[in-house]
Amino acid sequence: MLQLLINGLAMGFIYALVGVEFTLIVNSTGLTNFSHDKFIALGAYCFAGLYVQQLGLSPALAVIATLATMFFFGVIVALGIFIPLSKMSSDIFALIGTVVLGRIISEIIRLIWGPLPFTVNNFLTGTLKIGNIVIGWAYVYIIIISIIIVAGLQILFKFTKVGKAIRCVSQNKAAASLMGVNVAQNIAFTTALSTVICMVIGILVIPLFTVEMNMAGMVGLKGFAAGVIGGFGYLPGAILGGLTLGLVESISVTVLPAVYKDCVAFIILIVFLLFKPTGMLGHKK
Repeated sequence: MLQLLINGLAMGFIYALVGVEFTLIVNSTGLTNFSHDKFIALGAYCFAGLYVQQLGLSPALAVIATLATMFFFGVIVALGIFIPLSKMSSDIFALIGTVVLGRIISEIIRLIWGPLPFTVNNFLTGTLKIGNIVIGWAYVYIIIISIIIVAGLQILFKFTKVGKAIRCVSQNKAAASLMGVNVAQNIAFTTALSTVICMVIGILVIPLFTVEMNMAGMVGLKGFAAGVIGGFGYLPGAILGGLTLGLVESISVTVLPAVYKDCVAFIILIVFLLFKPTGMLGHKK
């Protein structure tokens, strides 16, 4: 049971991080970004395919190089795509724009690395044995790094000028602009931060999945579900929703066949949409 809880907690943190980066984009641009799973895959490909396998960098150097690459990519996406999309008169056009962006990223991945999946040998491998319980180190790393990221985000938003500016823009862009906040610059930083979080997710799930274009498809959907379950557009809600989803999903295999595990997340999502659409921590505006 302890092993199931730890595995569920680790996957819950992954869903929570997806929900967090999704919420950051929604709050800063007003866009519902349905290309975030491709951002995650791109982060994994940059780390594993480019910097580790092709250039032969150590994992530590590869992480730093990938972080810089994805941050720069996030700034370009914000200035060239997200900000123009957010100014469109129709939300449908903006939504379609994010879907098209995801498709473009997929084709870039296919063009550079090809269609064949691959794995990274000896990356975050090994097991931790506690009595009769065996836990993969990958899950331990996921939990530790996710806690550090969540704590870092809390510090950023509560105690720094940049974080307060992000919160101000998310609440009222016009008022933030009148107060001297550079809204475009703020959106660019928030998008870059969200892209870096996607990169971290992509790297963390490499030991769990094969590196391929659709590796984060289900993770992305469940991260979106986590945001809705916790409270759409509310960061603590996304974290709580992700952890709840991961734990319930993991525990469900004790009473249901494992093949139905993915269904549990979406059943919970439907229940919340029907009976509490504002989520666990959300509130009506």
